[in-house]
Amino acid sequence: MHEQSLMADLMAKIHAISQQQKPKNIVRIKVKLGALSHISADHFKGHFVQAAKGTDVENAQLDVEVLSDLNDPHAQEVLLDSVDVEE
Repeated sequence: MHEQSLMADLMAKIHAISQQQKPKNIVRIKVKLGALSHISADHFKGHFVQAAKGTDVENAQLDVEVLSDLNDPHAQEVLLDSVDVEE
């Protein structure tokens, strides 16, 4: 259940960026997983693939960076770092 809300939030952010930029293609999504986000990179990628099916990010490359700083104020979050587009 937690993963579904993470993916819904992430997809909403990506969709908002897509609406603003109106790119030809979204080619890469970069995400940072906080040290206390309670999801592994592989698990996150699997959920991303499911959430992206049939969307404009279905063929985008996903780069996931796992952060290790437990004291970071964003340590419990999944952060959208960047969305690379093809104009």
